[in-house]
Amino acid sequence: MSTNQLDKKSQAWSALFSEPMSELVKRYTASVFFDKRLWKADIQGSLAHADMLAAQGLISADDLAAIQKGMAQITAEIESGQFEWKLDLEDVHLNIEARLTQLVGDAGKRLHTGRSRNDQVATDVRLWLRGEIDEIGVLLTELQKALVDVAEQNADVILPGFTHLQVAQPVAFGHHLLAYVEMFARDAERMIDLRKRVNRLPLGSAALAGTSYPLDRERVARTLGFEAVCQNSLDGVSDRDFAIEFTAAASLLMVHVSRLSEELILWMSQSFGFIDLADRFCTGSSIMPQKKNPDVPELARGKTGRVVGHVMGLITLMKGQPLAYNKDNQEDKEPLFDTVDTLKDTLRIFAEMAAGITVKPEAMERAAKKGYATATDLADYLVKKGLPFRDAHEVVAHAVKDAIAAGADLSELPLDKLKAYNPAIEQDVYEVLSLRGSLNARNILGGTAPEQVRAQVARHRARLG
Repeated sequence: MSTNQLDKKSQAWSALFSEPMSELVKRYTASVFFDKRLWKADIQGSLAHADMLAAQGLISADDLAAIQKGMAQITAEIESGQFEWKLDLEDVHLNIEARLTQLVGDAGKRLHTGRSRNDQVATDVRLWLRGEIDEIGVLLTELQKALVDVAEQNADVILPGFTHLQVAQPVAFGHHLLAYVEMFARDAERMIDLRKRVNRLPLGSAALAGTSYPLDRERVARTLGFEAVCQNSLDGVSDRDFAIEFTAAASLLMVHVSRLSEELILWMSQSFGFIDLADRFCTGSSIMPQKKNPDVPELARGKTGRVVGHVMGLITLMKGQPLAYNKDNQEDKEPLFDTVDTLKDTLRIFAEMAAGITVKPEAMERAAKKGYATATDLADYLVKKGLPFRDAHEVVAHAVKDAIAAGADLSELPLDKLKAYNPAIEQDVYEVLSLRGSLNARNILGGTAPEQVRAQVARHRARLG
């Protein structure tokens, strides 16, 4: 039998048709050149299926041995780059099946007993995505560890905390970074949670209605490490909720990356000058020789829009589909693949970039002094002296107004001037009005005091291992 005959026979539907598919339609409908990345999952799923078929007496032990031997050779060919991917064979499944049949004959043809490409591809994507989620979990851990390290080193460094991008109150730079650790920890939790819904076996749903063969789906699930079996064959082949849920979680993760990117970009600008990024994460200008541009965080901020777009693409893909499988679902893979690739690359580079941040404490402290960051502390001081908070708020507003007119910080106003605002003010107010005093005063669970920052660092280290 010639290779062309073999390829034609690999298209199980071809005998029904009286004319060949046009070259344009082949290119338009084929997925092999992007879904071939599923080859490991496809072979893994096929071997588990073959093992079950043999255990159920649906294929012989000799057939199983031949399939296992053939798949081992195909694996070696793909890994060495010798495997020939053919457009005529449409997708990863038919390419591998055709080569298997070429190698082992009828045993390869028997492999597809009791399954369809519909449940096969759903299984492959779930297997592949499960592995990617596990890798993403590791990368998230590495990024969190890098941020925790920088936070610990800067538990005492004073940063102006902002609301509305206006100086609000002083915070520890370490405390600020740990806010992102909290975000990424939630992202990791979401990945762990959604993995449970990814890790369900559709194989055995066949085309849409299940199969008349006595398959042992639970055996296949155990072999492949699935936690559960899809309970409805129609849903098993057509569900892509797991892909949408993953891209939604990935989008939220990238939103957190984008927020961090925005701050790194601002902090690195000459107007702030709070940090510097290592040269290997930046570029220069083709016309302005003095420029050092934070290209990595800028690009990550841009790639966030791309990942968010993939969620919308997948939701729109599914919104009008009747049960069960439709060719539309071929379009689920490229956005899913791109989301995974973008996410993994971003996490890798951010872990390395975060570890190399150069902090400029003096610039941060100067900026904190510009915005009357301890005004709230003065109000709290007056409350502790017995003044109602709203009255204290008004008193301090007048003090800030006068300090602005004098071009002085609150801590630079003489005691007699401060006492004019309220006679309860004493010499101890200057400790309250200092940036360091303000920082240390917030020694409450979740607060920004260096003692609390170090406690949180210890908690995160214990959690991350």
